[in-house]
Amino acid sequence: MTHPFLVKDIAFQAGLSTATVDRVLNGRPGVRRQTAARVHAAIIELERQAAAQDSPARLHGIDVVMEAPDRFTSAVRRAFESEAATFAAAVFRARFHFAELIRPADMAQMLDRIRLRGTDGVALKAADVPEVAGAVARLEAAGIPVVTLVTDLPNTPRTAYAGADNRAAGETAAYLIGERLKGERLHILVTLSSNRFRGEEEREIGFRRLMRERYPELGIVEVSEGFGRDTATGALVAAALASHPDIAGVYSIGGGNRAVLSAFEAAARLCRIYVAHDLDAENLDLLRAGKLSFVLHHDLRTDARRVFEAVLARKRPRQAGGPARLSAVEVVTPFNIPADLIR
Repeated sequence: MTHPFLVKDIAFQAGLSTATVDRVLNGRPGVRRQTAARVHAAIIELERQAAAQDSPARLHGIDVVMEAPDRFTSAVRRAFESEAATFAAAVFRARFHFAELIRPADMAQMLDRIRLRGTDGVALKAADVPEVAGAVARLEAAGIPVVTLVTDLPNTPRTAYAGADNRAAGETAAYLIGERLKGERLHILVTLSSNRFRGEEEREIGFRRLMRERYPELGIVEVSEGFGRDTATGALVAAALASHPDIAGVYSIGGGNRAVLSAFEAAARLCRIYVAHDLDAENLDLLRAGKLSFVLHHDLRTDARRVFEAVLARKRPRQAGGPARLSAVEVVTPFNIPADLIR
């Protein structure tokens, strides 16, 4: 694959060693197909970044770092690129570093490498663990603003949080499910990708609080650590269904909804109400097909804009746009899908 990039730059983008990248580029054996795919994807991403530098205006380069399934990171990429194209206050170029699953130590190492290389800011979706908190503190100490995205790290010196009010989102899910099933003695399945993410924990806290207060007859069964991946999430849900024959609804905090629905189908069980998060491509298809009852949606372009504003506020304090606001949570049905997502 012809390209003008240094091996170390490709290795940084791919999150691999320079030796591994060199083996892939020179076609030497001993490299897994998935690893080679990461190298080629990194080159494509570097080409996109290089193309974005053609603008004569002052560029602000930010790094978007996320641990999340591909279906969600694809939606985030589209949101940042779309918002950057219309953001009037400055010109932003985003570099994307996505992983479906990454160890905390590796995430911290990636953030440290970004700090040493230099950047105007970091948008970060990561687990709330000590290794990541330490890396965030080092970025901020170096004068690099960190804006947490979708899930917060409130005990770090991060510059701002861009996302929804996760507790309110959980309470909204509880209301939707509780009003449908109130008065019945049933269980609700709550699925999380991992307890390490503060945003998911906040959603669960809000959900449990309102269920306990207003719908105490409805019990909760929680499954976690499937990381939003279909195989792992499906296995966890299948086990929960086998253990609880009265599960009648789902609040999906962590994704993997096709796998959850497949587990219900395999067990010949009816899901009477299903509330999920995020209007990614998969959830849009499921909502249109009537498989999801409601999707709790917040506009990722609004989050991207707030990331840009927070970075600018650190660069140009006099031009700060006022205090940050949380993104609004919208209850979406098959009949009120936002027009930009229909397209």
